[in-house]
Amino acid sequence: MTQKVALVTGSSRGIGKATALRLAKEGYDIVINFARSKTAAGEVAAEIEAMGRKVLTVKANVGDVEKIKFLFQEIDREFGRLDVFVSNAASGVQRPAMELQESHWDWTMNINSKALLFCAQEAAKLMEKNNGGKIVSISSLGSIRYLENYTTVGVSKAALEALTRYLAVELAPKNIIVNAVSGGAVDTKALKHFPNREEMLAEAKTKTPAGRMVEIDDIVNTVMFLLADASSMIRGQTIIVDGGISLLV
Repeated sequence: MTQKVALVTGSSRGIGKATALRLAKEGYDIVINFARSKTAAGEVAAEIEAMGRKVLTVKANVGDVEKIKFLFQEIDREFGRLDVFVSNAASGVQRPAMELQESHWDWTMNINSKALLFCAQEAAKLMEKNNGGKIVSISSLGSIRYLENYTTVGVSKAALEALTRYLAVELAPKNIIVNAVSGGAVDTKALKHFPNREEMLAEAKTKTPAGRMVEIDDIVNTVMFLLADASSMIRGQTIIVDGGISLLV
């Protein structure tokens, strides 16, 4: 088999969906992963199949290591290979630090940080079969700056970026390239869970030096750049895509 395969976690909506569709347009067969949105995942799968690409849809909460193993067993069974892994699935509890409970912390860290480590371990096993691959994770500005009600997510994304650096070094001998993309505020469904959503959007619209908010395609374009051969000497980096707003802090 020479047909390349890409996994995008959390690909039933938002940035994950857009990334999966773009990869399908570029000729990849796609593995769609979701935790709850079965109907939405099915709709994305239908769009991909309409492009003439193969698609595997797997329900798995990537915060659970056993579910991660199941996900990659299904990929191996269906395709026998993996060339691209985009770690996009994310969740989190939006509350001030003093109101957080242990369950909030564990839930967020498991899905946003632990998942990358244990997915990367399984992805590397499949990528080695075909002389390497590429891993890109989705982070956010809360990893490096204070955002209101964002403690658990921000800390989990900081861990994700640190893990990106460690994986980049340790997987380099296997010809596996690892990077991350950190976006400014993007108006996706995920943002609706933020109690201060309207203020975040208003700030992004009025203060971003580029003159507009970051859009989903801006993130996807950067992911695709990092997946291209032209960027192969970029390793362990977090590329910030925010229209320059983080420069104003």
